[in-house]
Amino acid sequence: MIKIANAPCSWGVLEFEDKGSSPGYRQVLDEIASTGYVGTELGDWGFMPTGCEELRAELGGRDLGMVGAFVTTRLVDSRAYGASRERAVATARLLAAVAAVPPPVIVLSDEPTADPHRARAAGRVTPNLSLPAEWWPEAADGINRIARAVRDETGLRTVFHHHCATFVETPQEIDALMQATDPALVGLCLDTGHATYGGGSPLDLLERHRDRIWHVHFKDCEPDVATRARQEEWDYQTALRHGVFCELGKGSVDFRTLLRALEGSGYDGWIVVEQDVLPGMGAPADSASRNRQYLRELGI
Repeated sequence: MIKIANAPCSWGVLEFEDKGSSPGYRQVLDEIASTGYVGTELGDWGFMPTGCEELRAELGGRDLGMVGAFVTTRLVDSRAYGASRERAVATARLLAAVAAVPPPVIVLSDEPTADPHRARAAGRVTPNLSLPAEWWPEAADGINRIARAVRDETGLRTVFHHHCATFVETPQEIDALMQATDPALVGLCLDTGHATYGGGSPLDLLERHRDRIWHVHFKDCEPDVATRARQEEWDYQTALRHGVFCELGKGSVDFRTLLRALEGSGYDGWIVVEQDVLPGMGAPADSASRNRQYLRELGI
């Protein structure tokens, strides 16, 4: 049975933003639980407790499952793979110690906004900005080695998160990733908002890569903001600041059809609601509550 979680990024806890103006983890967990979710992702390492007993107590006291954690690497720099592998394994050990049902996953991604050209071109990437084909074997080997270490040392699986402002954003780049990596080791985190803003269709991605989709993020994309961002050539953070990832049901993602397709395909993992906001934007708990109610109206 599909379960619905949320994540600290919906409260402005983002890997590329200062955490000084973000709420603390106890407030985030309290509000995730009180707005109707049964799981959470970990957020940045150190945002929540990194001791398994303390983290287990914080989650158990709110009846929340731990569903996954976001870990980054640099696809354009093979020197980053070793450190990313160590970080992924350390994170996976913590997840495994507080494991939920279904089991949590490592959500691996190229590092968002690390490349200034990709950060400026998010939502309107052209082929000349993509990784050259000859770079993919080395990048895929690095991804495979990270996923293999996570599996061998903790038993958990790794999914790769296509993400705007990275080198895996467009449908073509997602296809290249899937073709280059080992299907026994590397799954796909289908993110509906990033797929849409990146110029693709979540439903098309589901149909093409269903066997690799082991984790799902539900995020909406506001079409008027996306259009303006492309026309005015906003960078990624500017688009976020203007609300490109809006509340569920207020954007262009067809969640009803996507849910039917997921259920029809036998998907029984987590769906994580994410409404990426910058620190201090909006009222996250109110948005989280409305997002959960929207999904209930769709029957889940």
